[in-house]
Amino acid sequence: VKAKIPFGNKYLDAVFSVPEKKSTYGVILTHGAGGDMNFPHLVSLAAYLASHGVLCLRFTCKGLNIAYRTKAFKTVVEYLKLSDDYKLSGVFLAGRSMGSRAAASVIRHLSQEDDDDFIQGLVCLSYPLHRPKLQSKLRDEDLLFIRCPVLFVSGSADEMCEKQLLEGVASKMKAPKKIHWIDKANHGMAVKGRTTDDVMEEINAQVFSWLRQNIELERM
Repeated sequence: VKAKIPFGNKYLDAVFSVPEKKSTYGVILTHGAGGDMNFPHLVSLAAYLASHGVLCLRFTCKGLNIAYRTKAFKTVVEYLKLSDDYKLSGVFLAGRSMGSRAAASVIRHLSQEDDDDFIQGLVCLSYPLHRPKLQSKLRDEDLLFIRCPVLFVSGSADEMCEKQLLEGVASKMKAPKKIHWIDKANHGMAVKGRTTDDVMEEINAQVFSWLRQNIELERM
């Protein structure tokens, strides 16, 4: 279901993947610095989640400014929260690469503003912990403030997320967290000798099983 979400004086393009049965939980999903919400990994994940009973809303927000991306994500969260069509008890924020930074930033900001439990957790696909070869500057500040459960899915050969560095940040995080490493995958989740579909199946299954564990025992 296509949607246009008002944002400032324009609209963000969005698509709902709606499960057959009414869903109490949803996932908001967005893309990295390049591309849009039709990035194959996102389309695949959204379809998988919806077929397993989780509503998924993915949206496009072009722009390389992290503050702008965060503001857009926050707008989408509010939109879904107030939506009468889909009365959800909670959402998980998910993003790929820069989108996951924006998601983390939203959670940090919203947790400082109010204590409601609408946001249930964070899913980071290929979280860009540092720029390639710039391991000294970690983008970990938002992660350290987050309290809700966090799942990282990253490639073990991701040039923007060195394995030991992410494990180090995770060990300092206050939130319950899990890291799933996709063996030999790079930042774009490409693995030599594996098809994209094969890698996506692994990611989708990991994300869904983690969501299921973290959804308050209402067993979807």
